[in-house]
Amino acid sequence: MDSTSKDENQPALGSGPEWPEQERAEQLARGAALKWASGIFYRPEQLARLGQYRSREVQRTCSLEARIKSVVQSYLEGVKAGVWQLAQALEAVQGAREDLGQAHGLLRGMAEAVQTLEPLREQVVQHKQLQALSQLLPRLRAVPAAVVHTQTLIDAHQLLEAYVSLRDLEQLQEETWASLGGLELPVFEGLGPLAEALGRAVEAAVGAAGQLAREDPALLVAAVRVAEVEAGRTTSLEQAPRDWRQRCLRALEEGLERVHFGTPLLPGPGALAGWLEALRVALPAELATAEALIAPCCPPHYKVVQLWAQTLHSGLRRCLQQFLEGPELGAADAFTLLHWALHVYLGPEMMGGLELGPEADVSQLEPLLTLENIEQLEATFVSKVQASVVQWLQKALDGEVAEWGREQEPDTDPSGFYHSPMPAIVLQILEENIRVTSLVSESLQRRVHGMALSELGAFLRSFNDALIRFSRDHLRGEAMAPHYVSYLLAALNHQSALSSSVNVLQTNGVASGAFAPVETALDELQRRICRLVLEALLLELQPLFSALPSRRWLSSPELLDDVCERTARFCQNFWRVRNPAFQVLLAEAERTVVLQYLCALMQGRLVCRGADERNQAAERMLHDATQLRALFLDLGLEESVHCAPVLLTLRKLLNLHDPTMLGLEVASLRQQFPDVSEDHVSALLDLRGDVSREQRLAALSSLRDGPQPSPPGGHRALFSLVPAPTPAPSSCLFSGTCA
Repeated sequence: MDSTSKDENQPALGSGPEWPEQERAEQLARGAALKWASGIFYRPEQLARLGQYRSREVQRTCSLEARIKSVVQSYLEGVKAGVWQLAQALEAVQGAREDLGQAHGLLRGMAEAVQTLEPLREQVVQHKQLQALSQLLPRLRAVPAAVVHTQTLIDAHQLLEAYVSLRDLEQLQEETWASLGGLELPVFEGLGPLAEALGRAVEAAVGAAGQLAREDPALLVAAVRVAEVEAGRTTSLEQAPRDWRQRCLRALEEGLERVHFGTPLLPGPGALAGWLEALRVALPAELATAEALIAPCCPPHYKVVQLWAQTLHSGLRRCLQQFLEGPELGAADAFTLLHWALHVYLGPEMMGGLELGPEADVSQLEPLLTLENIEQLEATFVSKVQASVVQWLQKALDGEVAEWGREQEPDTDPSGFYHSPMPAIVLQILEENIRVTSLVSESLQRRVHGMALSELGAFLRSFNDALIRFSRDHLRGEAMAPHYVSYLLAALNHQSALSSSVNVLQTNGVASGAFAPVETALDELQRRICRLVLEALLLELQPLFSALPSRRWLSSPELLDDVCERTARFCQNFWRVRNPAFQVLLAEAERTVVLQYLCALMQGRLVCRGADERNQAAERMLHDATQLRALFLDLGLEESVHCAPVLLTLRKLLNLHDPTMLGLEVASLRQQFPDVSEDHVSALLDLRGDVSREQRLAALSSLRDGPQPSPPGGHRALFSLVPAPTPAPSSCLFSGTCA
């Protein structure tokens, strides 16, 4: 079969513009075949096998055509089945659509039928209302006359009969409202004003309880009964409840206040004592009347005597408040009012009398005079004293601050301690004013005592702020102080003198907690001074510790010798500070030096290259610890508070010859210093230079997995104040394929 017959037998799939992909594929295939043939038949001896190649290609082409026809036939059958299923689904959808249309038509017809029945329903409702109205019509015609009759009963003070008539009218209103489906009739419009008129009559009767209890107790009882019955009534109408019981209680209070405190004229200057004396007689008599005459006319839950006592108390308290808002009282009136309010009013002559029952007790109520009122009465004296104290304290502080820039060192006492008269001046000013006020009254003394403590606290805060400005100006070079540290030490002595002598301000009856703010301010002042001194020490030592640890440090003690020399020179005047501040300051200085030493160790500046260097480092740390201990013992620091022994503990970790035992040393370090962290231990292991990854993990695991130690007594944080270097990322990866 030649190529021409082969091309004629191939199906024409369309090579026009409808199948551009087929045309391109055919061109690519012909090009590939031509390239293949030119390569195969390049040599003449291969042309003899041309027939074999041709028959093989014809067979392959026939096989491909058969497979293509089979695939196309399968696709055509699937399409035919899908078209048939779509036709069936279309028929089903059309049937459902017709059924839904029929149902919609039926529903629309039913809605129209319901609308035709709506007028009939309305007529039925109107018929029922007319039927009910026809039955109630005789009673409704009598409503206007009943309203007039009820008003007549109210005017005649026949409160019980008026209330019964009002209840009958309101019951008829409820029946009509329920029968007419919530429709209100104009005939009942007068019931609201009628009920309000009855409520006012009841309120007026109860407000005159004191007079009615003597002249007409029956009217008082009737008014109270009306209020109590009304409190238990419920109604079906949508009306707000009439809380006549509360109105009665308010009327009792207002009537009582009107009798004794209703006059707008307050006593003038000099008349206060007579007015208070009249109240001393009238108030107990009023309470006796309430207990004997008014209480039997009221229910027990009214608690008449207690109500009377509280009302008189609150009225008197309010009257006194208004009185104090007027012109400033004279000394005599102020003393009379204070004595009457604090002693006479609650004493046996008045509200504390034995003839009055426990219900008349007003001791648990708010006092007649608040702290603000007492402050107002004592303002003339206290304000002048306070202004004088502020002026003298500021003058003493200014004089002390002016001395800080002197060329001479601070003055000393005969014992050699830094000394200034400022603490004695401050305490003398405050103590004299407190002692003078004890001649006036205990209350005035307490107020002046509180003022003195407050001003002392303010003075200490001003002293603290002055030290901050002094340090800032000195460190910035704006106002260099020749004896900067010496005057800080003198300020520490001033703080000690104030702290030890502040008890001279203690007076009888003053709670110990009153001194808490002053003690807090004194402690803050001590911490501030120590912090400023230690900052100056750090400026001296930081350049020296920048070269530690190093190879030079391993071979020579010069670095720590310089540290000890500068520290000794810096602390040479510490002995001029009195105990216990001297020990506190010296302990903080030693702790600061040790902290700087630990910070230098943690920086990773040195890695030991062998056992010899580790031994040298361990010996150097032993020597350094011994040298620091000797230095601060010579300066006078008690050995029990030394921090330098931590270097001996670290020396054991560094000097350990068997790295597999590091876990035990790390656990021991954790027991002695609970605030040590993994980063600190890792930095120390880096200093050794011979710890493998497995040994490091084992040591750190003993730190993590071991029991949490309890801090020993007197333990102070060390390692938590030492910043440890962050490990490099590579040290966090395991060695192996996962890395």
